[in-house]
Amino acid sequence: MKVYTQSINFNASNTLLSFTQKKVESLAKFHDKIVDAEVFFKLENSSAKENKITEIKINVPGNELVVKKQFKTFEEGVSTAVESLKRRLKKTKEKLRDSLVS
Repeated sequence: MKVYTQSINFNASNTLLSFTQKKVESLAKFHDKIVDAEVFFKLENSSAKENKITEIKINVPGNELVVKKQFKTFEEGVSTAVESLKRRLKKTKEKLRDSLVS
């Protein structure tokens, strides 16, 4: 699976990029038809500590799943977004399986 990353208003470190790559690629276990993934990192210009926005978009045939999280660190955002996407991918696959059976 191809994972595209974009960092807005800053340069992402190689550590963050490889962490993100690993986490997002783990989603392939939950759905075998994932085309690609787009990850956006954005720094919000505010004094709040939770100013790091992580958005992950997963493209599967006939569907697009988007999750947006805001945390203190991008790693925390990636982890929770991936967990959320795991649940959504399982539901999507179950719906697909149910529609094929009926």
